[in-house]
Amino acid sequence: MFTGIIQEVGTVALLQHHGGGARIHLSCQRITDSLAVGDSIAVNGVCLTAITFQPAGFQADIANETLRVTNLGSLRAGDKVNLERAMRADGRFDGHIVSGHIDTTAKIVRIVPDGSARMFRFRLQDPAAIRYCIERGSAAIDGISLTIFDLDDANGEFSISLIPHSQTLTTLPLRTVGDTVNVECDVIAKYVERLVQPNGTGSRAKVGLSLETLRQNGFA
Repeated sequence: MFTGIIQEVGTVALLQHHGGGARIHLSCQRITDSLAVGDSIAVNGVCLTAITFQPAGFQADIANETLRVTNLGSLRAGDKVNLERAMRADGRFDGHIVSGHIDTTAKIVRIVPDGSARMFRFRLQDPAAIRYCIERGSAAIDGISLTIFDLDDANGEFSISLIPHSQTLTTLPLRTVGDTVNVECDVIAKYVERLVQPNGTGSRAKVGLSLETLRQNGFA
């Protein structure tokens, strides 16, 4: 699990495509401290497994499915990426629950000044994913834990405001209108939807959620 608090901006040294996916070589400094083979690292919000490492970077394999649903396949040597190590059980929880599993990508449709901050407007590639977003809730954009606002359900759009501190520590200020970013919505919302939908699986498959169900279970 991750929290969306970026620990380092790394640089793509090489992205090697092959029939089974791709292998990414990343240059970084701080993120490799105490790193071990098999450790999880979020790269632009995508959970990858370190397969080799050295003090100046690490390598990870990317499956074809991951290349299909994220922006990692479009990376080139020299591109900057957000990096975060998996959270320690005794660590401080500063962001929100981030799994490292991308729901959809989004296009940046507008960037405007917002006082000392910068406002970014995103349009989801899969507009249906907007149902997992709530006003003042959290989403991970290229792995960055951010607060969303100004939701547009009809068009699958929302905005975020990037404060100066985050501008200096993440790659988002390097983005321009038309760029594609990875989006992970609220994982709790997805679990709730799965549990209450009437056509799910398991022992509660046909229960669903209704006023009558709530009354029967003492909630109304």
